[in-house]
Formats: sequence, structure tokens, C-alpha cells
Amino acid sequence: MLSALILIPLIGALIVGLWPQTGPGKQVWFVTLLIQGASLLGTLLVVAQFDLQQPELQFVESLPWIDTLGLTYQLGVDGLSLPLLVINSLLGCIAVYASSETIQRPRLYFSLILLINAAVAGAFLAHNLLLFFIFYELELIPLYLLIAIWGGARRGYAATKFLIYTATSGILILGSFLGVVWLSGSNSFNYDPTLTQSIALLPQSLLLIAILVGFGIKIPLFPFHTWLPDAHVEASTPVSVLLAGVLLKLGTYGIVRFGLQLLPDAWRLLSPWLAAWAVVSVLYGSLAAIAQTDMKKMVAYSSIGHMGYILLAAAAATPLAILGTVMQMVSHGLISGLLFLLVGIVYAKTGTRDLTVLRGLLNPERGLPIVGSLMILAVMASAGIPGMVGFISEFLVFRGSFLAFPIPTLLCMVGSGLTAVYFLLLVNRAFFGRLAITPPSDKVESDVMLPPVAWRDRVPAIALAIIIVVLGLQPHWLARWSEITTLGELSPVIEVAQQIPPAAL
Repeated sequence: MLSALILIPLIGALIVGLWPQTGPGKQVWFVTLLIQGASLLGTLLVVAQFDLQQPELQFVESLPWIDTLGLTYQLGVDGLSLPLLVINSLLGCIAVYASSETIQRPRLYFSLILLINAAVAGAFLAHNLLLFFIFYELELIPLYLLIAIWGGARRGYAATKFLIYTATSGILILGSFLGVVWLSGSNSFNYDPTLTQSIALLPQSLLLIAILVGFGIKIPLFPFHTWLPDAHVEASTPVSVLLAGVLLKLGTYGIVRFGLQLLPDAWRLLSPWLAAWAVVSVLYGSLAAIAQTDMKKMVAYSSIGHMGYILLAAAAATPLAILGTVMQMVSHGLISGLLFLLVGIVYAKTGTRDLTVLRGLLNPERGLPIVGSLMILAVMASAGIPGMVGFISEFLVFRGSFLAFPIPTLLCMVGSGLTAVYFLLLVNRAFFGRLAITPPSDKVESDVMLPPVAWRDRVPAIALAIIIVVLGLQPHWLARWSEITTLGELSPVIEVAQQIPPAAL
């Protein structure tokens, strides 16, 4: 069943790439949507058969591949990876649905999206270090091409910057994996938390630093973040949805799976520094977002801040905090996907994302009232307003981290307050007041009549908004899939990582 989650989009990419091109790309769009829907259905079948009482890996598949390299085809799923698989398939469907049916070179475009979906699913399922690295690198070139070919005016610069940063990330991760296997004396790259028990603390710490920097680039955390705003600004809306909602989670997942779980002794030693790093990333991302006038760049910087919450919770390494990391990954994927969809609609209807130009888009007669209403809901969710999924995820992160790191937790809570500041600036500037798309210096109100938003464009945003509210009101529907893993499979690791030196507190 797990192989099917990789093979369906992988074979689908081949089918779409070879699909006969006759006229507009509507047929290709429809076929891709069917394939992506089949992938989502397969993921939901895994969810339906997932045993909530079993903390260990489930649906395990293990086949020999290249024994001389220690590479085996080993897949498995637990409460840490299952919610991320669902987000990957769901946002993949939304990205395809939100793509234009008349996009240029549709076969290549949709093949690349399917290839990314397959690679991310493989990375979340892989339980061989080398196999994870293969899938981790497989999504690099497709995303580079999606930005470089279908991006904005500076797409070449943004795509190249993304490629360099992510390639560096891959080198560090591969080097750390090779170091783990070599220092442990093992002849296999199969994932095993006991693999590093024979490694001394100093080499463990060096390996962990390499893993943290490698995945920190992918997340991204300050100061490795500079590629993300450029990539988001130049990428098309569907690609931004995938980038923020899915691909960044490879970094946070990697930190928990291969940092905390694989190197708990070194994690215990470095955890105070990780908490401090989280604070810097949260506050920097939030303050940088306040300074932006481009709506898309503001949302991009907000991602940097919200990813810092995950590092804080992982540094604390309590069961509640680790559950919060999963919830925060899912909630950020949903909320950032909704925000980028709405910003894309605003740009398509007004031709600008400049907050110094836009005014009064909430106008019920001539503006974008439904888009404005959904935007208000999205920024409330991102700011952690109760009743939204963003609230419960941040609450779990802060509640689970406070006893371990009270001061860093309080500082990160300031970052949550700053989220409300910059998103209130966005909503107030762009959606309230009299409708206008002229610079304030002109002092002339424009008699603007914006084109209506078709229901086809509203559907994915409305679907994400409903999920955000439903999971906010019933968070246990999400938390129950990961609770048994954080309390069971990860509990021995957490017990080691929780033994923080008193001086560090």
C-alpha cells in the first residue's frame, strides 16, 4: 500500500508526460487531477487501516536493493509521518486544481507536480537513510524547473538560489548519514534509533550540527532563509502552495526523525542552543514580515517565524511538545496554502500585491468580498485565534515547551503576537477603506470594478478554510493519529532528550 502512494504519482507523471498534445491543456489538467485524486484516495485508505493503538511502524515493506551500499527499499508509516502524507496528497490535489488549464507546456508542468508528490511521499515513508536521501533530492530538480520556467520576472535568479541552497542542504545531510553509518560500524543504512548508541558524544554532536544545518536550510531557519522569499515571490500560486505547505515540512520532519530520534544524547546537549535558535528565527521572521509591502513576501516571511515554533517544541522534547510539532506542521501547511491561494487570486484580479496600492478589496459590490472574508479567517488562524487549527497547534507547542524552556517559550509567544500585527496590517491596508488601486500619493479615489471570482477559483480556498475551522473545533480528530507515536515509539528517545543539564535552564 505504501509503494502505491509513490508509484501512482510516479507512473502518472510518465503518463502525463507522454499524453498526446492536442490543443489546450484541459485534457492533461483533467488526467493529472484524476491521478492526484487517486493518490489522495490511496492515502485515505492507509489512514482508514492505520491502527491507533500501535506505536511502531505500520504497513512495513522491506526489499533488498543494493546490498553492497547498504541500500534497501524499506518503507513504513507511523503517527509522525501519516498526517504529513495526507497533507502532501491534499495540497497536491489543490495545486493541480488551482493550476490554469491553459498553462504553457502543460505536460511538463503537470508531470513535475506529480513527480514532486511522489518524491515527498517517498521521503516521508522511507526508513532507510540512503533511500530517504534519494527521495529528498528527487524533488529538487522538478521544483527548480517549476520556478525557472513558469515563474515571474526574476525566476532565473530565484530558481538558481533555491537550487544552490537545497543542494548544499543535501550534501550536509548525506555527509551526516554517511558519518552515522561509518562511526557506528554498521554495514546498512536502515533506519534504527539504536544505531548511534555506540558513537561518542562529540562525534554525535558534530553529526547533529550537520543534520540541523542541512534541514535548517530546507525549513528554512534564520540565517539560511534568504532563498525562500525570492522563491515564493517568483513562483506561481500552485507552486507556492506546494512549497510552503509540503516541501518545507521535509526539513521539520527531518529534524525530528533524524535529529531528535537518531541522536538523542547530542540533542540533550544542544537543546538549549536550539531553543535560542528558535527564538531568533521566530522573532526575525515576524519582524521581517511587518516590514514587507508585498503580500506574498509577507506570507513567506511568516513561514520562517512559524517554522521556528517547531524547532522550539523539538528542543523541549516533551511528549506534548512533540505532538505539537506534528500539529504545527499540519496547521501551517493548511493555513499557508490558504494564504497563498488568496494572495494569488488578489494578484490575478488586481494585477498587484503591493499593500501601498491596494485599498478596500472587501467592498461587497465592486471588490472581492468572499476573498476578503476568507483572508480574514486565514490571518486569524495564523495568529492563533481560538476555534482555528493554528490555535491548538501553537498551544501544544507552548504548553509542551514551557517547563523545559520558559524564557524562550515566552519570547516565541511574543512572535505569535507579532503575527497578529503584520497580518492585521495586511488586512487593514488591502481590504478595508474605499476601493482603490492607486498610490496614496495620487489622492484620487479610483472608480474600480474588479472582475468577479469564479467559483472554480473559490473552491480550493473554501475547502481549506473548512478544514482549518473543523480541525480547530475538533483538534482530537487530528491529534489522535500522532498521540500514540509520541507517547510510545518516541518516548524512550524523549526521556533521554529531556535530561537537560541544570546549568542550561
